[in-house]
Amino acid sequence: MNGTVPDVMRAAYIDAVGPADAIRHGPLPVPPVGPTDVLVRVSAVAVDPVDTFVRSGAYATPLPLPFVVGRDLVGEVALAGSGAGFTPGERVWCNSLGHAGRQGSFAEYAAVAAERLYAAPPGIAAEHLVAAAHPAASAWLALFRHGRLRAGQTVYVGGGAGNVGGAAVALAARAGARVVATARAEDAPSVRELGAAEVLDHRSPDLAERVRRAAPDGYDVHLDTSGHGVLADAVESLAMGGRLVAMVGLGGGPSPLPVSRLYTRDASIVGFAISNATTADLAEAAEGVVGVLTETPWRPRVADRLPLSMTAEAHRRLEAGEVRGRLVLTPS
Repeated sequence: MNGTVPDVMRAAYIDAVGPADAIRHGPLPVPPVGPTDVLVRVSAVAVDPVDTFVRSGAYATPLPLPFVVGRDLVGEVALAGSGAGFTPGERVWCNSLGHAGRQGSFAEYAAVAAERLYAAPPGIAAEHLVAAAHPAASAWLALFRHGRLRAGQTVYVGGGAGNVGGAAVALAARAGARVVATARAEDAPSVRELGAAEVLDHRSPDLAERVRRAAPDGYDVHLDTSGHGVLADAVESLAMGGRLVAMVGLGGGPSPLPVSRLYTRDASIVGFAISNATTADLAEAAEGVVGVLTETPWRPRVADRLPLSMTAEAHRRLEAGEVRGRLVLTPS
């Protein structure tokens, strides 16, 4: 490298897919940088559920070994290739590493293709930005790329108090849509502050009927971020031409798909995973991430802050369901 960048860094990595205990924290070579790459000095990372799927092998994707785990980062440019368009010292972020053969972000340094790297907005704390990167981008893509949401339409957001759900409420309201959300009763005031017109208690025994009454003409976009929705009820609630965006598993036990309600309403169901997003889609979503952080009151819930050396513990806590919010880690 040069005098400002070492040859060796500390990283959280695996030598083979396996349980959280397979994650090691130790020295690895600082990655090389090509002409359109940027070497980022990492200041903060965040753990995503999908990180645990990749690490365990549940989500099959090419993994160059040893494999640095993680997708999201905030940091500053240490070195930039001649065609990268970035300069040393710039504050940047990324949310698409650690997949499809790309090394991850949980290290002191990460090499990022310039097309996957974005300028960090001034005035936003690194932990808020890195914690927002994945959920807010997911919400933006679900609403606008796959849900095709427009101003004046009505959107249902299940799980409006969660990180993805809260970002979806704020983004949809910012776009001029009417938002009906579900949440715990104690979380309803904060969800209304994000722009929801109505917030329904997700524990209500007659929730399906309340959801229908809140939008008699149906929902143009139905987005359940909670994973507890019932497919038949969701389809029944769609408006003419409505879109149900499936981004998490729908619970509630076996439920038949009411196909007739789809074709008689010109409605549709589309699956969505952020791992499949193109770099162009991710770049548009990045603008949405910055917009929700700078133009709305939404901020991601940070559950805990840990050193990078505790990555295995972070994965264990996430898989055990012990975390309500985001885990942010720092290299030092």
